[in-house]
Amino acid sequence: MLEAPLQRMLFGLGDEHVILEPRSGQLLHPEALVAFERLNADAQMAGFEPQVVSGFRSFERQRTIWNNKVSGSRPVLDSVGEPLDMAQLSPEQAAFAILRWSALPGASRHHWGTDFDVVDAAAMPADYRLQLSPQEVADHGIFGPFHRWLDAQIAAGRSYGLFRPYAEDRGGVAPERWHLSYAPRARELQRLLTPELLRAQLQSCELALGDVVCGNIESIFQRFIWVPEECYPDNFDFP
Repeated sequence: MLEAPLQRMLFGLGDEHVILEPRSGQLLHPEALVAFERLNADAQMAGFEPQVVSGFRSFERQRTIWNNKVSGSRPVLDSVGEPLDMAQLSPEQAAFAILRWSALPGASRHHWGTDFDVVDAAAMPADYRLQLSPQEVADHGIFGPFHRWLDAQIAAGRSYGLFRPYAEDRGGVAPERWHLSYAPRARELQRLLTPELLRAQLQSCELALGDVVCGNIESIFQRFIWVPEECYPDNFDFP
């Protein structure tokens, strides 16, 4: 059983563990913010302007996103970012389709404040409508140059503990080149999260397709939640 403050942090039930990133107004874990500030300084010298577009996300916010996708009021996308016809899917297929792009409430790394989505504000025209799509972050996309630079920083251990937990397709979450994670704290928190704890949390709320999710929680955990230990970098400078 987790102590109450740690449970609130792990499941995004409170925001006592995050602070404001002033330029974006997003909330980040303090250590993740320091790492981002150092990365931002390097990026500015290289001609980029990193901007956090999604930081801390609460359990309730994630639950709303999930329920809206199940109900059809928000689109559910396939692996290349095209809308799916949810009416053609079984309940289990629908749940797994949502998980391709959206985390379960209680299982989002955004709950921890260690993880955030980032774009290059310098590349966006004033009227640009951000999508956070695979096309935007591809090498030929609007944010391609920034992410190629970031690739080099991560590979060289110069990203201050920030890495991409969804850099490649492992058969679960779709690759999200825009998603960065502060490895030291995220690794610690991931080790605390278990299928049993997550199931208990989900059973305490109204979650669309909750029975399907809880009945498949072990496979969901391994496929869509757990980031393998070898994906976490060890060759970096701490902030």
